[in-house]
Amino acid sequence: MSDNQGSFSSLDPGNRILMGPGPSDMHPRVYQAMGAPLTGHLDPYFIKVMDETKTLLRYVFQTENKLTFPISATGSAGMETCICNLVEPGDEVLICISGVFGERMAEMVKRHGGQLNRLVSEPGQPISVKQLREALESCQPKLVGLVHAETSTGVLQPLEEIIEVIHEYNALVLVDTVASLGGTPVKVDDWNIDVCYTGSQKCLSAPPGLSPVTFNDRAVEMIAHRKVPVDSWYLDLTLINSYWNEDRIYHHTAPINLIYALREALILIHEEGIDEVQVRHNINYQAFAAGIDAMGLKFFVNEPHRAPTINPIIAPEGVEEASVRQALLENYGIELGGGLGLLKGKAWRIGLMGQSSKRDHVILCLTALEETLRLQGYDKINSGIAAASDVYQANI
Repeated sequence: MSDNQGSFSSLDPGNRILMGPGPSDMHPRVYQAMGAPLTGHLDPYFIKVMDETKTLLRYVFQTENKLTFPISATGSAGMETCICNLVEPGDEVLICISGVFGERMAEMVKRHGGQLNRLVSEPGQPISVKQLREALESCQPKLVGLVHAETSTGVLQPLEEIIEVIHEYNALVLVDTVASLGGTPVKVDDWNIDVCYTGSQKCLSAPPGLSPVTFNDRAVEMIAHRKVPVDSWYLDLTLINSYWNEDRIYHHTAPINLIYALREALILIHEEGIDEVQVRHNINYQAFAAGIDAMGLKFFVNEPHRAPTINPIIAPEGVEEASVRQALLENYGIELGGGLGLLKGKAWRIGLMGQSSKRDHVILCLTALEETLRLQGYDKINSGIAAASDVYQANI
């Protein structure tokens, strides 16, 4: 085996403007926090950081839940943490599916021995209260899972009324807020969400690698009365909570610098104010939508059901979506996402999340998209920049 010492160059990915389905851009203060000196995972200083991170997460989740902390893994691990702790072999579970991540939740239920019931919406549509009632009449689920903002389709599931219906049937409510928390309202306590998880890298604008979760007392009580142990040692919340609560019992070596970064990202949200952050996301979405409409492009999801944070835009006939993404990356440093699931090869997924939800990002993205589409022969374009600017002017 040859030794190629000296053949590796220093990391230099270049400047990127992250406007895909995640990760999102990070604030310089988050990069700085991530580079702070390491401590031990039981160091008194780090324990203080842990406690502050929990307090900040409660603020963003809008909850008083004591069991609120980040799982040391990505958002999909947050999903699996919730399912493997709540679902025992033979338990009936209903999963509401509006895209790829609802399907992923359903697959996890099966793998952990749950008796799966699937409720699938029409493409580009949320689950209706009527559909949900019909499904709940035909099964007796212990748990109902929902994706709030479906990253693959851009569908925003209305939650308040649907949660009330689920509780009428005495089921726990599990909500995926990976692409919504911090970008559009999520009120865990006010909406009576029992269990909720998110990812660190989207609207929170921290590095990938952490999945904050929150469980209310009802969910914690259900875990305490399990008949069999949780089938994942690493994701067993009883063990993890013993590390994050005042017991400080060693479970795993926490990703210390990722937690530094998450804490700083949450501080930025706290400084701006959670309501103000959501208003910013909505204004930037409205400006972006006006620009897309002016350009003659089509959203996959109709206006009432769109997530303001992630929107698939259908590539026009005759335009190759992958070549547009490549041109945007090479010429502008803009990263968009390709279609996922039923939209694979058919759409661009454009994210306006966290630090990527900015006026200059919206204007640059529309400018670059206009020019790139014209070069590909698409000429049904009015000025998206002018339409977006009108929205910003109206919100001064």
